[in-house]
Amino acid sequence: MRNVIFGGANSLDNLFARPDGGVDWLLWSEEAAAVTMDSWKSVDTMILGRKTYEVARRMGPGPSELAGLQSYVFSRTLPDEPGVNIVREDVAAFVRRLKGESGKDICILGGGELARPLFEADLIDRVGLNIHPVLLGTGVPVFHAMTRSIQLELEDCRRFKNGCVFVSYRVIHT
Repeated sequence: MRNVIFGGANSLDNLFARPDGGVDWLLWSEEAAAVTMDSWKSVDTMILGRKTYEVARRMGPGPSELAGLQSYVFSRTLPDEPGVNIVREDVAAFVRRLKGESGKDICILGGGELARPLFEADLIDRVGLNIHPVLLGTGVPVFHAMTRSIQLELEDCRRFKNGCVFVSYRVIHT
C-alpha cells in the first residue's frame, strides 16, 4: 500500500506562511534541497488544497507541469481549467481510494486544513517538516484542531547549517 506523506517548511511556531501566504522568511539551502530531492524520488502523486495551488501558481510552474507527478487540486470554488485535475469530492475518500491503487507515495501539499481530515481518517503515514528559526506570530497553521491525538515515532532529525532542523516522523496507526 502507498504511503501518504504530509509536511513542508514551517516556522518554529508551526506556521506554513504569513496571513497573506507570504513565505519570504524561508531559508533555502543545499541541505534542504538534497532532502527535498531525496523525498520526491518516492512520490508520484501530489494532492494540493486550493489555497496552496493558488500560491504555487503565482510562484512558478503549476503541478501539472511537474514531470512525472499526477496532481490533484481539491476545491469547491475553482473553475475547471485545462490540464488541472480539480477534485470536488471528500478528500479522505479520494485519498483512501488512491492509497489502495498501485503506485509510489502520495504527497500532501497544503496547510493543515487539507491535512486535518486525512489525519482524522488515519490516512497519513509520515510527517516531514523543515523547521525554520523564526516565530511568525500569525499565519497559515501547519496543524488544525483534531478530535484525537496522533502518535508519532521519530525517523530522522538533521540540523542544517542555516539553523533549520529537518524532522521526519512515522505515524503510529492505532
